Amino acid sequence: MGYWLGFRPTHRFKSIVQQHEPWIFPILYLGWALLFWIPLIFSDAPVWSIPNVFLLLLGGMSPVVAGVVLLWVTAGWNGYTDLVQRLTEINRIPRQWWLIITLYYPGFTWGVAAIVLVLGITDTPITLISIDRLSDPAAVVLLIAVAFVFPTVEEIGLRGYWFDQLQARWSALTASLILGTVWALWHLPLFYMTGYYSTTTFDPQLWWFLPSLVFTAIIGTWVYNNTQRSVLAVISLHFFGNLTGEVVGLTSGISPLAAAVTIAIATLLVAVYGPESLRGWNTKRPIAPRYGN
Repeated sequence: MGYWLGFRPTHRFKSIVQQHEPWIFPILYLGWALLFWIPLIFSDAPVWSIPNVFLLLLGGMSPVVAGVVLLWVTAGWNGYTDLVQRLTEINRIPRQWWLIITLYYPGFTWGVAAIVLVLGITDTPITLISIDRLSDPAAVVLLIAVAFVFPTVEEIGLRGYWFDQLQARWSALTASLILGTVWALWHLPLFYMTGYYSTTTFDPQLWWFLPSLVFTAIIGTWVYNNTQRSVLAVISLHFFGNLTGEVVGLTSGISPLAAAVTIAIATLLVAVYGPESLRGWNTKRPIAPRYGN
């Protein structure tokens, strides 16, 4: 069934979307965000102030808006059912992968900090969250909620819809590089919004952070493809990454090393698991079922 809230996409509209995928998604994804974010780039008021924060959040909805709309157009309720299963079925994720998902970002952060100390780059590689924030229950709840909600909104569109479109056409590596590049472009306007990163321990350097996002997408694909296309797995990985950045952040001067380590890890995963599927050499990549509506 292709009905959604009483509406059904016309055959012509559906045909246009199918003919131009996978490029319709990034057009909607980036276009919707910029519609609300361009005013924030030119505003001197903090992005977290009212009404700017509402524009920030509306623009930030672009991944889920683009993903949900295009999934409805191309797959209808069958597509939604599949997405809900990939969001809720915990048994898709083996125990060892839960361990990887939970520990990857804390391990990455402390590992990079250890390298920094050994190399003598700085004696303060880590910035910790303030005691005042940790002792404020409301602030802690908000921190956890934000760390969870933002990845959920992003990954429902990126992995719940678009990545399957990419991986149906290209290898896991190529699909990841395309997704990662567009994902990095989506983050670019955030650097030009007044005070966006001011409330976190995370203070990235633009031209190191964006390339690292591209290679981070490869790591996300490694998790996604090895957990039966679990969107929950990638949301959880993203959540622990955001939470770690909020609580234990690397100082900004370490961005080049952090990017280099990310690239090294992604390259190692490709070498070990193979570029075709990131599941093992000579192992097929998981292809999403095709649904009519």
